[in-house]
Amino acid sequence: MAARHDGFRSIAGGIRWDLLPARLYERGKHLGAWNPRDIDFSRDREDFRHLDPAAQESFLRLAAGFAAGEEAVTLDLLPLVWTVAREGRLEEEMYLTIFLFEEAKHTEFFRRLLDALDVHDDLSGFHSPAYRTIFYEELPRAMHRLLADPSPEAQAEAAVTYNMVVEGVLAETGYYAWRRLLEPTGAMPGTLRGIAHIATDEARHIAYGVYLISRLVAEDDRIFDVVERRLNALMGPALGTFAADPPRDPAVQADILDFARRRFDARLNVIARARGRSVADIEGWAGGVFAEALGDNG
Repeated sequence: MAARHDGFRSIAGGIRWDLLPARLYERGKHLGAWNPRDIDFSRDREDFRHLDPAAQESFLRLAAGFAAGEEAVTLDLLPLVWTVAREGRLEEEMYLTIFLFEEAKHTEFFRRLLDALDVHDDLSGFHSPAYRTIFYEELPRAMHRLLADPSPEAQAEAAVTYNMVVEGVLAETGYYAWRRLLEPTGAMPGTLRGIAHIATDEARHIAYGVYLISRLVAEDDRIFDVVERRLNALMGPALGTFAADPPRDPAVQADILDFARRRFDARLNVIARARGRSVADIEGWAGGVFAEALGDNG
């Protein structure tokens, strides 16, 4: 069947500015207007040179994980954009255009950081088997499945993989850990500045994922079982990526893991509340319940 449009909402009925995706779109227009090229890495370059070899390796291990991770989510988001566009969800597609733009900027940030540190070697050797399971296999498989199978089940698995695990467990906890470790020393200020911007962006991304999954659960309660199965399948390799990191102070490590659990539990609790609700209920939560999913960053 040839593609065609039967009408346009911008001239018939309007756009739902009250929906969470539209609100995230508005936030992204002003909170996401930072430029990685404007970040000064000159102090970071000097700080990095004065680190001992073990500390340099630890820093590069983190950078290798985040740089490749941001590139992966940039490459793998388009199937979801196409899926919501085909369903005529204009507000969601509008937000996802900013979402993709921000992921591209995150990729740029880490490449500019590595260039500033004069690091041009292949860092893929830092990627553990658990990391490769998530980013090399599960993420692209779940997202690209949508091109042939845009079913609610496939959408739920994609959103759990991308928003709940990759962003909500790995990325956000990792950025928290990086701040937790660097801020007390005052070192690497350009790195910290970029991470602060990225964490704010990621909070909006996660909030959208929670909204999407909640909407799917409200449409069909059986989707909650899909969500739980997918989480159970991925949490092992997700936690395995942390286990592959260099040892940290036990108190710091405990704080980081507690942060991950608290943020993840809050978002899963929001999704669980969608059970037995209508889609109209979920849409009405945009100004209240989903603020919990945004957390402290955005």
